[in-house]
Amino acid sequence: MRTLPRQTLIAAALLLCFSFLARAQQPFFPVSVWYGGGQARAPMLESDPLTKKELWRQDVRKIKSLGFNTLRCWIDWATGEPRPGQYNFDTLDVLLALAEEEGLRVFVQVYMDSAPPWVGRQYPDSLFVSSGGQAIQPESSPGYCRDHARVRAADNAFYRALAAHLARSKAFLGFDLWSEPHVINWANPTFIQNPEFCFCANTKARFRAWLKNKYGTLDALNRAWYRRFESWNEVEPNRLSTILSYTDYIDWKAFIVTKLGEDLRERHEAVKAGAPQALSTSHAAGVGLFASPHYWEGQSDDWTMARQVDYYGTSFYPKHSAFVDRDPLWRGALLDFTRSFGFADGRNGFVIGELQSGFGTIAVNVSPTVTPQDLSIWAWSALARGAKGVHFYAFYPMSTGYESGGFGMIQLDGTLTARSRTAGAVAHTVDTHQKLFLDARPPRAEVAVIYNPLAHFVGGRQRQAAYGGPQGEVAGIERDSLLGIYKALWPLNVPLDFVHIDTITAESLKQYKLLYFPYPLMMPSAAAPVLRAYVQNGGHLVSEARPGWNDEHGRAAGIIPGLGLHEVFGAREAAIETAPQGRTRIAFSSGATVPARWFQESFEVSRGAVAGRFEDNSPAAVESTFGQGKTLLVGSYPSAAYHSTPTPDAARWFTSLLAWAGITPPLDAQGGAEVRWLESGRERLVFAFNHDTAAKEVTLNWRDGTTWRATDLETGATSGTHFTLAPRSVRVLRLSPLN
Repeated sequence: MRTLPRQTLIAAALLLCFSFLARAQQPFFPVSVWYGGGQARAPMLESDPLTKKELWRQDVRKIKSLGFNTLRCWIDWATGEPRPGQYNFDTLDVLLALAEEEGLRVFVQVYMDSAPPWVGRQYPDSLFVSSGGQAIQPESSPGYCRDHARVRAADNAFYRALAAHLARSKAFLGFDLWSEPHVINWANPTFIQNPEFCFCANTKARFRAWLKNKYGTLDALNRAWYRRFESWNEVEPNRLSTILSYTDYIDWKAFIVTKLGEDLRERHEAVKAGAPQALSTSHAAGVGLFASPHYWEGQSDDWTMARQVDYYGTSFYPKHSAFVDRDPLWRGALLDFTRSFGFADGRNGFVIGELQSGFGTIAVNVSPTVTPQDLSIWAWSALARGAKGVHFYAFYPMSTGYESGGFGMIQLDGTLTARSRTAGAVAHTVDTHQKLFLDARPPRAEVAVIYNPLAHFVGGRQRQAAYGGPQGEVAGIERDSLLGIYKALWPLNVPLDFVHIDTITAESLKQYKLLYFPYPLMMPSAAAPVLRAYVQNGGHLVSEARPGWNDEHGRAAGIIPGLGLHEVFGAREAAIETAPQGRTRIAFSSGATVPARWFQESFEVSRGAVAGRFEDNSPAAVESTFGQGKTLLVGSYPSAAYHSTPTPDAARWFTSLLAWAGITPPLDAQGGAEVRWLESGRERLVFAFNHDTAAKEVTLNWRDGTTWRATDLETGATSGTHFTLAPRSVRVLRLSPLN
C-alpha cells in the first residue's frame, strides 16, 4: 500500500472540508413531500428500517420522478433515544442514504412530544399539570414539561446529538425544530373540563423568575396585581375571572409567549452547535390572525417565534375537514399575514411547513374534495408571497389515528394521483429556477394593518375565546376586524402588510402611507408615541373606535382616545354605547353610507372636522391633521362589518382611503384575476390566479410606465402582459423590462 505525503493528505482533507462547507452554505429552495419511510404517519415510524431500504427506494424514486427535490422525514424522541444517551437514528440513516443515492436533499422534522418513558421514570415531577391541578400521564403524547431543568437539559442534548449525527450526510439540509408550537401538543385531555397548561411546579417557578425580571421587586408586583404577597413562593398564575384587576392574567399569557420563544431559541442553538450550516425552521398550526392568545394549550406569537430560527412559517390546510373550504380571500390573508412576520425586521422569508395534499378528515368529518387545481393554486399562492420552502403533507395518506385515510398525495396502496403529478410539476418548476425564487422578494407595501394581540384581552378571562374550527380558529370581532379591510382592498391587488404593535417603531412605519388600526380597544402604552411620531412625520392613520381605552395592564384611560392619542386625533369621546343588535351605520361626508359593528361612539371635536355621522346625527368620525400627517377617527368597527356583510358603499369608502393617503396602486390588473408579484432586481415574478369557473381575459398594466417581456415560467413560452387565464388556473410569468 502506497503512503501519500503528509502535505498531500492535509491538502486533500482541507479540500474535502472546504467542499463540504461550500455545499452546506449553498442556498437551496426545498420543495418536499412528507415521507418517513413506508406508510407510517408522523410522528410514528416503521420498525426494522434497515431491512426496508430497497422497498423504500421505490417510493423515493417516485418522489424524485414527480419533480420534488427534497424528502421531509421525521424522528420522534421516544424512538431516537430509547434509553438515556443511547441514540437510534436508523430510519433517518436509511432515508439519508436513499436521498443521496437518488439525488435528493433531506429535511428532518423533530417531535419531542412523543417522549421516551425513561424521562417520566427519572423525573416523575415533570408531568404537565392543568389549572385545576390534574397531572397528565403521557400516552403517545404530550410528553413531559420542558420547564423541568433535567427534562430541558435532556431535550437540548437530544437536539445536539441529532444535529451532529445528521451533519455527516451530504443529503442533509435542515430541521423543523417544532411542529405547531404550543405548551402542550397532540393531546386533548377530554376528561378535564376547561383545561389550561402548564401549572406544574417547574412552570410556576419559571413564571416567578419572569415576573422578578419584569417587576424587579415583590412590592412592584403587588401594586400591579393589587395583591398582598409576602414571598415570591406565594405567587401563582391567574386562574379566575374577577371583577377586579386582571393584570395577572395578561402577565400569565405574556409569559407563555416569552417562554415558547425561549424554548424554540434553545432548540435552535442546540442544533446549530451540532450542525452550524443546517437550516433551522418551525411552523405554526394557525397564525395569530386566526388564533387566540387565550388558547388552553398555550398559544405562541408568530413575530416572537420568527425571531428564534432561520425561517418560521405555518401549516396550510384550506380543506382541513368537514364543512371547511376556505375561499381565496381567507387563504390570501393567512399567507400575507405569514409573509408579514416572515419578512419583518429584515428577515428572509417564511416556510410552509405543511401544505395539505389530499382530502382532510377528522374521524367521520371529511373535507370537500381536494383537486389537482387546488394543489397548484395553494402552492403558487404561497410562493407568490415569497415562501422560501414548501413542504407538502403528505406522500401517503394517514395510515392510522383519527385522520386515518386523509391528507395523502397518493393512494395508500402506492398508486400515484393527478394531484401528485400537479404538485410535482410545481416542485420541478421551482427547482429549475432555484436562484430566481431564492432572490425574489415581495414588493414594498404602502398600506399596513396593525395586528394587536392585546385586543383579545379586554375584560381578561371574561373574553376568553372558544374554538371556532377544526384547526382551533377563532371566529370573533378581533379576527373580523383584521380581515375586513383586507377583503375590501383585495380586488385592487394592493400590497398590504400586517405589522405587530409590539414591534412597530417610527423607522419601521416610514414606508407606509396608510396605517389602519382596527379594533384598538387595548394597546401597549409604548405604541402611542410611535403612532404620534408616525402621523407627525407625514403618515395617514385611520383608527376605529376607542383606541387606547385600556393599556397593557388593563387600566382604563381618563380620556379616550387614550394614552394621549386624543391630541393626535383632534377629538375625544363624548358618548359610548353598544349599538342595537350590535349594528350601526355611518354616513360619511364623501357620500358613502358604511355599515359598522358593535360600538356607537360619538365625539367632541377639538381640531379638524366631523367626517361622518350616525343615524341620530351624532359625530361618528373626525378627520384632522397633526404635524405633517392626517388622522381619521371612526366611532365603530366598519372593518369587522365589511368582513361579515360587505356592501358596495363600504368597498368604495375603504378604497377611497388609498387616495386620501396619496397611494396609487402600482398595478392595474384588468379582467378580475388575483395578481401577486415578487421583485428581483428589475425583474418581476408575476402570479395570476383565476379562482372562478369561467376563463378570464387578463391585462396587466404597470403604472410606472415600464413595458415588459413576459415568459411563462412553466412552459417557457414568451408573450405580452395580455393573456387568457383558464378556469381554476394559475399563470406564472417572469417579466423582464424592455425600457
